[in-house]
Amino acid sequence: MRFLKLFFVISRSETRKQLKFWYNIMDLTGKVIAILPANSGVSQRTGNPWMSQEYVIEVPGQYPRKCMFRIFGEDRIKQFNIQMGEDITVSFDIDAHEYNGRWFNEIRAFNVQRGAAVPPVAGAEGGAPFPPQQPMGGADATSPFPPAQEPAAEGSTDDLPF
Repeated sequence: MRFLKLFFVISRSETRKQLKFWYNIMDLTGKVIAILPANSGVSQRTGNPWMSQEYVIEVPGQYPRKCMFRIFGEDRIKQFNIQMGEDITVSFDIDAHEYNGRWFNEIRAFNVQRGAAVPPVAGAEGGAPFPPQQPMGGADATSPFPPAQEPAAEGSTDDLPF
């Protein structure tokens, strides 16, 4: 228990960069492509109302990826005011929970930044994702095999088979 108290005191005083080390905080930059309906209810344990909403962003790349994340709390949903089609950077963490013997991931966002520049995609505008390879000297670029070696003379002192 002493370690947890120390961890909490240290982590509260650290900067965001140092917190990324402690908490494994992740960021994604992309375009909002779906806004799902808000969910709300009343907590059975405390009796307080709650609200959450899920969003889907598309992260550009040669193979674009989509990620659904959740914002919990009516105040945060209104504060972030995420709109369809805007470019954002989402800071989130991932947690898993068990329900009826199955495990589920939850991606919970805690910060959203607007106007984030979406990084350019290598290969999307005709550029290659990797620089072209130069053929080996003396070998035919279309041949999948290395050039043939001349056989060794009969009286050669070299006993290597290649």
